[in-house]
Amino acid sequence: AAPELFEAIAGQALTRFREFNSQDMANTVWAFATAAVAAPLLLEAIAGEASGRIREFNSQEIANTAWAFATAVVAAPKLFEAIAGEARTQVRTFNAQDMANTVWAFATAAVAAPELFEAIAGEA
Repeated sequence: AAPELFEAIAGQALTRFREFNSQDMANTVWAFATAAVAAPLLLEAIAGEASGRIREFNSQEIANTAWAFATAVVAAPKLFEAIAGEARTQVRTFNAQDMANTVWAFATAAVAAPELFEAIAGEA
């Protein structure tokens, strides 16, 4: 990873994250998690923003966001709660990868979501 680049991106993103659409939020947290670059302030800010706007997220954005927070080991209980609720609503639109990533993220983050798991099992 290029730490200086990610630091610059995090700094700019912290001033603009409220302008992000759902794809911007999902892609940003995914990039930081994939590159294994810690940006706790940014991820916490996006978690708060995404929690209130989770209905804007499609199935891939939901799955990727959950995966990113679990991978980055950033506790975001309100976000995971919001994701669980919205994922149950959208479960019929989830493909196999979305389902697998979402279940993996909840298990890895040690977040109990039995109703979500039941909904996903019903679609798998």
